[in-house]
Amino acid sequence: MVCDLTACEVDHGPDVRAVRARQMTPLTHAIRAWSRASDHVVSSMAEANRATFAAFGVDEETIEADAETIPSIDRERRPWQFERTVDDPAAIDVGDVVTFSKTISDDDVRDFAHASGDTNRLHLDEEFANETRFGGRIVHGTLVSGLISAALARMPGLTIYLSQDLEFVGPVSIDDRLTATVEVVENLGGNRYRLETVVENDDGVVVDGEAVVMVDPLPADSR
Repeated sequence: MVCDLTACEVDHGPDVRAVRARQMTPLTHAIRAWSRASDHVVSSMAEANRATFAAFGVDEETIEADAETIPSIDRERRPWQFERTVDDPAAIDVGDVVTFSKTISDDDVRDFAHASGDTNRLHLDEEFANETRFGGRIVHGTLVSGLISAALARMPGLTIYLSQDLEFVGPVSIDDRLTATVEVVENLGGNRYRLETVVENDDGVVVDGEAVVMVDPLPADSR
């Protein structure tokens, strides 16, 4: 459920509401105003997506170019590949699929650790990781699941992440080639879709989950 702070409060009567009103700080007012402004929320989600793309070595200009020239991308020059079964946002339907593939390098892992602050030695220290149950370094789970976001971003139109459920099924080693597959399983109406989301390496599924997204038309000047 999505609701703002006011809508989620329980009504305990006028006396309690009056006390709460006196206790509200300017910051509380600001938070409530922000939570009611959906355009600010969408903007923040867009910034988060840009940060994820940056960890994969995809700059903002490349993202914008993808939206306009996806069929003609020179894949030989990219560290990743993708495919999709639909090119028109208005035609998205149950059964449509997008795949995104990329090899996760040591540089990717170290860049992600630097960007996120997750410096768990299991991901960075080979000698330490060799003594763990994994027998060596593994990739951050959030970095692996980020390929799902990369696949969703290559749906036609402007994809807005609404929710994501994840299960981490198996570890991913440095230099594993990963493929994220997202498949539309339900049209929820209002340009919203539920998708199955899976990430696989050569050994099988490593991340399993489900996402809900909204797909808006692209701004007119970017079509």
